[in-house]
Amino acid sequence: MIEIRIHGRGGQGAVVASEILARAAVKDGMRVAAFPFFGVERRGAPVTAFCRIDDKPIRIHAGIYEPDYVIVLDPKLMEFVDVCQGLKPNGEILMNTTRSKEELGINKSNKTWIVDATGIALKHGLGSETAPIVNTAIVGAFAKIFPKVSLESVLKSIEEAAPTKKDANVAAAKEAYHMVKEA
Repeated sequence: MIEIRIHGRGGQGAVVASEILARAAVKDGMRVAAFPFFGVERRGAPVTAFCRIDDKPIRIHAGIYEPDYVIVLDPKLMEFVDVCQGLKPNGEILMNTTRSKEELGINKSNKTWIVDATGIALKHGLGSETAPIVNTAIVGAFAKIFPKVSLESVLKSIEEAAPTKKDANVAAAKEAYHMVKEA
């Protein structure tokens, strides 16, 4: 079983990202469980979403405490949330940033990937300058580093799940898929 924990802020689309990822995995023949955890329900508050992917039925419906992957939509969260807490020794991190692993203060030996999901979202008119919606870009990038979920399935899932700007969201996912790189 692969366990993915997504950290973001309310309004960035962390919950929708986990749903799109789960839909895509189902399209690729996998079993899934995806759900959010909310604190104070308001825009800007920390949000955590979870997604489990397996080829067998998933019976665990608790939070993910030892993820295989951590996805971070807002690197500023690292100032007060230990986003890497419990990350498995061979786990991987996907960050929405242009900064290096060292600049971010990630001292783990885990493989770290970066993509400028904010820049991509703004380029495609997703959200606003002060509140870009980065979820589809980050899921597109994740498809590149997690080959069990295909880009084609991610794009179809975005078309089904994106409430507005479906073409822009698909374009953002495609661009992020090609722009993600190891930090």
